[in-house]
Amino acid sequence: MQDEKNISAFKANDQNIIENTALNFLEALIPVVLLMVLLFYNIIFADGELLGEYSNQIILLIGGAIAAIVGFFNKVSISRMGSEIWENLKSVFIPIMILFLVGALAGTWLVSGVIPAMVYYGLQVLSPEIFLPASVIIAAVISIATGSSWTTSATVGIALVGIGTALGINPGMIAGAVISGAYFGDKMSPLSDTTNLAPAMAGTDLFTHIRYMSLTTVPTIIVTLIVFSILSFTITTSGSADVSNLLETINYTFNITPWLFLVPLAVIGLILLKTKPLLALSAGVLLAAVFAFIFQPDILNSLGDSKLSSIISSVFTDTQITTENGKLNDLFSAGGMKGMLWTIYLILCAMVFGGIMDGIGALSRITSALLSVATTVFGLFASTVISCLGLNTIASDQYLAIVIPGKMFKKAFKDRGLAPENLSRTLEDSGTVTSVLIPWNTCGAYQSGVLGVGVGEYFLFAIFNWLSPFTTLLFAAFSIKIKQLKSSK
Repeated sequence: MQDEKNISAFKANDQNIIENTALNFLEALIPVVLLMVLLFYNIIFADGELLGEYSNQIILLIGGAIAAIVGFFNKVSISRMGSEIWENLKSVFIPIMILFLVGALAGTWLVSGVIPAMVYYGLQVLSPEIFLPASVIIAAVISIATGSSWTTSATVGIALVGIGTALGINPGMIAGAVISGAYFGDKMSPLSDTTNLAPAMAGTDLFTHIRYMSLTTVPTIIVTLIVFSILSFTITTSGSADVSNLLETINYTFNITPWLFLVPLAVIGLILLKTKPLLALSAGVLLAAVFAFIFQPDILNSLGDSKLSSIISSVFTDTQITTENGKLNDLFSAGGMKGMLWTIYLILCAMVFGGIMDGIGALSRITSALLSVATTVFGLFASTVISCLGLNTIASDQYLAIVIPGKMFKKAFKDRGLAPENLSRTLEDSGTVTSVLIPWNTCGAYQSGVLGVGVGEYFLFAIFNWLSPFTTLLFAAFSIKIKQLKSSK
């Protein structure tokens, strides 16, 4: 998917899958079942506050502790569990740095006028009647070009949520449209990490994988666009009649000029030139800071004792720009790096849980159990899908949701006479795209943190993401375009 973690296919192939013959299937499920029960109760009945502000984080650590106890009873050493935790934590170092930079980006892009300019011009171009399908298409184009759904959300995604909110459109719908388009583009881009990783795991080549994957991906995105087009004509918006007032308020508060678009264009350009995401986003922060000094001196003076202190505050802490319009006041606020801490804590706790589960051999045991019941071709596809979904939930990482099933199911697909692109397509259709639907998965935590919309709010509207596994299963059930291995004779 995104190149943020920069995990190569070679590293993935070298990764060991820990097996523990002393651990049975029911024991492997104990931490998972208890974790799901606690998370479900917290989200549904306690409004996320069962154990305070960081309830989900604490519950993940409790799940990890339960997994560790199961491991102790099955003679798994503390050092093995600790080693896997450390490997997991190392794997998310770059994403965490990116999250900090995205927080800084949001703050500096606000005080420099970049986000207000995007909203200002976007309100004049994107009407409510076309906004949702247009958001899908815009996000898809940017994601194909960059190979990164993360970059897409951190640039045009933030702007689209701002524009749509100003138009009075449900933020969950907007985020769902952005995420649907971003993950479509991400899957189909040869620049994407997961698009390279999946065929490497299955044993096929990149462009064969992309061509074969388009058979399920294109129909899914077409259905997604149709649904969003219908939604656009049925939703009631409260902002369309007030656009002139919003435009006037934005123009009065900020110095709006097309020159401000040089900042996001520079970031996207650097990504296209294959610059490391950390460097590209850092450049976006620095360039926005310079533009703030040039174009928004009055804003900077109103926020702090000096222009420099205002810039530093926008990078690290909360920023609130007050206008005469309450709707814009909610929109023109940013949390800086500080605003990303909740998301970062969630990712770290999820990595602890996933590391212990891998360390005690539970991930391998659960996946092996699914493989053992796959007695038909459809059962093999279904087991792969369930395995990817389960690992996205348990291991909280989309790369593991591709690597582990890819390794475990590769021989089974070959033994059934199925071409490897069947497996690579299924890994992407069920592993890559569903990661964003899990609140504590690195992708779900990132997208909700960047877009400012909870997973529960956008889940239903991330149509492309939850529809993709059903599409791949539908093709398998009716033997549609299921490619067979060529005979060696």
